[in-house]
Amino acid sequence: MDKDGDAIKSLHSSLLEKIIKKRFHSSEMVLNIIKISHVSPYADSLYDPLVVPLTFFDLKWLKDSVQQVVFYKLTESSSSRKFFYSVIIPKLEASLSLVLGHFLPLAGHVTWNPQDPKPCIVVFPHDTVTLTVSESEEDFSSVSGKGKRLASETRALVTEFPASCDSPCVLSLQVTLFPNQGFCIGITANHAVMDGKTVVNFYKSWAHICKSQTHGNILLPDDLTPSLDRTIINVPAYLEAKMLVLQGERTLKIPQAGEIGHDIFRITLELTLENVEKLRERAKSESTRSHSELHLSTFVLAYAYMWTCLVKTHGGQGERPVRLMYAADFRNRLDPPVHKGYLGNCVFPIGCFGHKAKTFLGEDGFVKAVEILGDSVKGLRLLGIEQLCELYVDGKKRVKPGTQLGTIAGSNRFGLYGSDFGWGKPVNTEFVSIDRNEAFSMSERDMSGGVQVGLCLKKHEMHVFISLFNDGLVN
Repeated sequence: MDKDGDAIKSLHSSLLEKIIKKRFHSSEMVLNIIKISHVSPYADSLYDPLVVPLTFFDLKWLKDSVQQVVFYKLTESSSSRKFFYSVIIPKLEASLSLVLGHFLPLAGHVTWNPQDPKPCIVVFPHDTVTLTVSESEEDFSSVSGKGKRLASETRALVTEFPASCDSPCVLSLQVTLFPNQGFCIGITANHAVMDGKTVVNFYKSWAHICKSQTHGNILLPDDLTPSLDRTIINVPAYLEAKMLVLQGERTLKIPQAGEIGHDIFRITLELTLENVEKLRERAKSESTRSHSELHLSTFVLAYAYMWTCLVKTHGGQGERPVRLMYAADFRNRLDPPVHKGYLGNCVFPIGCFGHKAKTFLGEDGFVKAVEILGDSVKGLRLLGIEQLCELYVDGKKRVKPGTQLGTIAGSNRFGLYGSDFGWGKPVNTEFVSIDRNEAFSMSERDMSGGVQVGLCLKKHEMHVFISLFNDGLVN
């Protein structure tokens, strides 16, 4: 087993280093690789191989990755190269080792043995997480800002899993220094092991340990302590087979994003508390339903608003099919409820199928989107996971070619902006993987309330979208 583990680790390391070097060379943003560290979990964490089965909620996300980057502005005294390499990097590496002792599966890889009906996570003693350290001479304010910028620049700040590896690792990290300005931490996580909440819990835990770091192991507070108990996922076994059928070919290779076009731009927009309340009142006044029938959460209002702006950006062809998707968290929807620190996926995709663009193109497009999304969210209280799985599978079968898809990554309830490693709280965070399709991202609006949303579009589409977004908040 140890020899197998060493062989897999060696393969991951060589493949990952090759792909990193190639990507940095071809990126829009010029990065210099300073070093590639292999950080192992705290020394007393693991003596024998650890095998963790995947669950129903994990199997939906095979061959997907979650990529996010978090930006930190440094003070004049902490932004020099000397301070970064003598203080910040050593502390990040030491605290990463400590936090991996709590999150052991993140140091492993996902594998699917021929005799097994489903994949599992395997962690061998001496397995590591790759931490790439790089530098960029780009303007930190521009790269970390929320204005319009090339999508390819943000992608350069995260690593990619090797596309040729059929036993991909769980986690890869990248720290990039912008000398005398700031730094960022890029996260690439295997979605078969981690959903957004798990990624954020790991990240918060890493920051907590780094800021309060002393010698030896450190206990995490109750709200950050992970739970590895997979038996708590109470879902009928036959649903796992359904998810594996949807995955098609028996492989765990994670497709790479490919080249990002020179005309693809990224933007992060903000909805203040005042904006959200204005949208809420607009929905109440425009809907023919009673107020008690409407579900007017910040998530529903923000998603509905972004979606209608996007549909209108593409304009005409009102008969074109569209569908809205989002991932619902089932931690509090299962019986018994799942521990809030559960390490793994506990989200499932929910689809609003069977709609056409014309539903959202008119003046009442926003309120219709609110009603459709709100009804879907309220319906989660009435339907079990078995019924929701059947609806999802059936909806996927009925999707027509050319359907415009709306999806959303993240949540306005994760609280990532509180993650302080000891040098201040983040100035921005971006979901990198939304550049692969017309997906939205959503997170809390730093610490000031409201919500921030992001998307990637072609340059001419971006102008139209921004105009629609801003005009709708003024009128």
